[in-house]
Amino acid sequence: MNLQMKHFLIAVLALFTTSHSLLAQPTKQQYKIAIIGFYNLENLFDTINNPRIDDEEFLPDGPRKYNSAIYWDKMKKLSTVISQMGTDQNPDGPALLGVAEVENDTVLSDLVKQPLISKRNYKIVHYDSRDARGIDVGLLYNPKYFTVEQSNKLFVQLPSGSKDAYFTRDILWVKGKLDGETIHVYVNHWPSRSGGEERSAPGRNAAAQVCRNHMDSILKKEPDAKFVVMGDLNDDPTNESVTAIIRAKGHQKDVRKGGMFNPWYELYRRGIGTLAYQDAWGLFDQILISYPWLNREQSGFFYYQPHIFNKEYMVENIGNFKGYPMRTWDGNMYRGGYSDHFPTYIVLLKRL
Repeated sequence: MNLQMKHFLIAVLALFTTSHSLLAQPTKQQYKIAIIGFYNLENLFDTINNPRIDDEEFLPDGPRKYNSAIYWDKMKKLSTVISQMGTDQNPDGPALLGVAEVENDTVLSDLVKQPLISKRNYKIVHYDSRDARGIDVGLLYNPKYFTVEQSNKLFVQLPSGSKDAYFTRDILWVKGKLDGETIHVYVNHWPSRSGGEERSAPGRNAAAQVCRNHMDSILKKEPDAKFVVMGDLNDDPTNESVTAIIRAKGHQKDVRKGGMFNPWYELYRRGIGTLAYQDAWGLFDQILISYPWLNREQSGFFYYQPHIFNKEYMVENIGNFKGYPMRTWDGNMYRGGYSDHFPTYIVLLKRL
C-alpha cells in the first residue's frame, strides 16, 4: 500500500468516525442524497483536425498517432470511472459533474452515450473558449436531479506577462434547480503553472477574481445564494487565489455569510492529493461551497462529506510514476490509463 493510500484511508476513517453518525441517528431520519463531482478528463480530443486550434498532436498523423481505437478506449475508461463515482452513497452517481480538458461538445456527447452511463441521460452545458490549446470546461447534469435555467461563459483576461499564451479557459456559470432549489455552479480550469508557479500565479488570481466578482454580483440580489465553485484550479487549498480571492476557509466554523468553505483543506494538510508532480501531491481539483450549504437544520440540501475517488485500478502500478494517477499518456506513448488527475466529489443531504 503506497503512502498516498495510507494517508487517504486514515483521513476517511476519521471522517466517517465523526460524520457517519448523522445517517445513523436514533430517530432514523431519512435523507435524499445528491452527488456533485469534478473530473479533469486529461486531453479529451476527437480525431478530427480543427484549424482554429492547436490540436495537431491529437490527430492520426500527429506525434501521438492518435486514432479512433485510442479515442474509444479512452471513452470507455472515463465512463468506467464516472459510472462508479459516488455510487456508494447514491446509485445514480453524480447529479452534476464538472469536467475539464475537453475539446468540444462532440466529445462530451460521445462520452454521455457510453453504455456504462447512458441510462443516466446526462445532458451537457458547454461553450467554446479561445484557450490556446483548444480545451474547454463543461457540465454534465442528470435531469432527474437538475434543471438548467441560465448559463454563460465568463471571460478571463490574463494579466500581461503572466503567461506566454494570451487566452485561457473561460469559466462556465450555470444557474439551475437542484431538486427544486436554486443553485449557481461555476466550472473552472485556471491557468497552468507552466513557466513557474510564481510567474503564472497572477493568471490564476485573475481567474479567481472573475469568479468572485460574478458571485458578488449575484449576492447583491440573492444574499443567501448557494454557490458551487469547482474545477482544476492549478492551485492548492492554501494558495492566495483560493484563500484570499475566493475567500474559502478550511474550517466550517470560520465561514461567515457571503464566504466560502473549502472541504479539501484538511485532506491537503494531511498530504492527500488529486495529482502528483516530482513526488509531491497537489490538490488542484477542488469543489468549494458557500455559507448557506453548511446549515444542517435547513429544508434544502446541506453539505455532508468530501471524497477523492481513487480506486486501485486508477493508480499507476509500474515505472517512474508508480503510485501516481494512471495517466492516458506517457509522453507520446499511449499508456491506456484514465487521467492524470483523480476526480473529486461532495455528498449533499436533504431531509425527507
